Amino acid sequence: MNSDELKTFLTSLRDTDIEEMRFEAGKNTIFFRKSETPHVATKSATPAEPADSDKGYVQFKSPMVGTFYHSESSDHPPFVIEGNHIVPGQKIGIIEAMKIIKDVTSDVKGRIVKVSVKNGQSVEYGQELFLVDPADVKETEK
Repeated sequence: MNSDELKTFLTSLRDTDIEEMRFEAGKNTIFFRKSETPHVATKSATPAEPADSDKGYVQFKSPMVGTFYHSESSDHPPFVIEGNHIVPGQKIGIIEAMKIIKDVTSDVKGRIVKVSVKNGQSVEYGQELFLVDPADVKETEK
């Protein structure tokens, strides 16, 4: 089974009630178990949602369960800090789960007003990572 066939097979099983499966073909064996929280990589984090209606901030939420990191490694600077301006598509963090690294990219333009998680902290799906003020954009970005 090549990688395209495997991807098609797993995609077709996603919408079934099968919880766990073992597949053997010759010398190859595949075993998988569905988890309650999806670990499938997405294009970007969970879409930002209004957080504090009085101030107009939006929450930037985790797209998956894992460990959040503010930078590529401990000897690199963080991708963003409070006060930084961000734009859609900008890398603002990474999440690692089961040795798989997922880039966390912005889908909003604005200023980071709060970093809600610490470097190396475990995060849940949908957990707030950042608060962003979309009304505060640099003059050159308007």
